[in-house]
Amino acid sequence: MKAVIRKWGNSPAVRLPLAVMKEANFSVEQKVTMVVTRGRIVIEPSEVVEYALDDLLEGINSKNVHAEVSVGRPVGKEAL
Repeated sequence: MKAVIRKWGNSPAVRLPLAVMKEANFSVEQKVTMVVTRGRIVIEPSEVVEYALDDLLEGINSKNVHAEVSVGRPVGKEAL
């Protein structure tokens, strides 16, 4: 499949046909990584990073926990 590099704002851009997106199993707004290898541009899916709340909470200890911070008195409907 062929495409043309065009100008989009101040950057060059290539429009990806839907068939290419489907075959590569990519989706709109998906994060990707671009690598230049031997004069070729390779577009790869970015590694998906997911966080589990329980795992993050396990990482809290006396050395990295911060003190309570006061931001002033409640205002408006903050004080019930």
